[in-house]
Amino acid sequence: HSVSRTSPNLAFVPACLPPDPVEVEELQHFVSNSKRLFVMTGAGISTESGIPDYRSEGVGLYARTDRRPIQHAEFVRSASARQRYWARNFVGWPQFSSHRPNTAHLVLRDWEKLGKLHWLVTQNVDALHTKAGSQRMTELHGCTHRVFCLACGDQILRSELQEHFEALNPTWKAEAFGVAPDGDVFLTDEQVCNFQVPACRKCGGILKPDVTFFGDTVSQEKVNFVHQRLAESDSMLVAGSSMQVYSGYRFALAAREKRLPIAILNIGPTRLDHFASLKLNSRCGELLPLIV
Repeated sequence: HSVSRTSPNLAFVPACLPPDPVEVEELQHFVSNSKRLFVMTGAGISTESGIPDYRSEGVGLYARTDRRPIQHAEFVRSASARQRYWARNFVGWPQFSSHRPNTAHLVLRDWEKLGKLHWLVTQNVDALHTKAGSQRMTELHGCTHRVFCLACGDQILRSELQEHFEALNPTWKAEAFGVAPDGDVFLTDEQVCNFQVPACRKCGGILKPDVTFFGDTVSQEKVNFVHQRLAESDSMLVAGSSMQVYSGYRFALAAREKRLPIAILNIGPTRLDHFASLKLNSRCGELLPLIV
């Protein structure tokens, strides 16, 4: 896989100071003392690859616009909501799918190869950890690179669906207004109204990205699996997440209950700040490569 070795794209990264040498030493100590490190990543690890997040101060989607991500119930219930979602996603996909892993993704992959990282859980749906080569990993909220049928469960690649869209919409064109965190773009209702959405080729059912939309829940089977990996670990590192979403936060609560040391690397406050052993306010791609 090609990886971005150029300077990171910082348009969606909040301003922060360079890593403090004392903090670098503290994180080094934390990682050195860990034998089986459990790592949870969030949108803040992918912002340096040029993917915006929702909550970052000043630069996140919530700070820049009044737009909100689609809700699960709305997607399932409303054909027009699905048409709007897929039209935006169709326009945004070529750019979104071309994002490359950054240094932080590569460091975590290297820690896995060295046997330091026991398990990685990502809340991101961008496939950047997979592109970097991570294998001991759970995609907590799924991945936009896969699509499945809500009726029969048949799975296809998102890239394959792009070809179906193109075949159904040979003359449809739309100019995008800005990019959103999950790969879609902003379009007007007028642009969307003639967009054709394919049904499942096997049963004619509704196609949905293999991701947990807002208002939906992560399967109990996946939650149990992640709890098992956490039970085998001796420390927890949170990288690039404010942990505002409960689906990820629950694992930090479990780590606290097990009295595992918890380190947080995130620009801005998080939900764990009051019980973490260590809180670092730096860019993941700037601080993680300094740890040996």
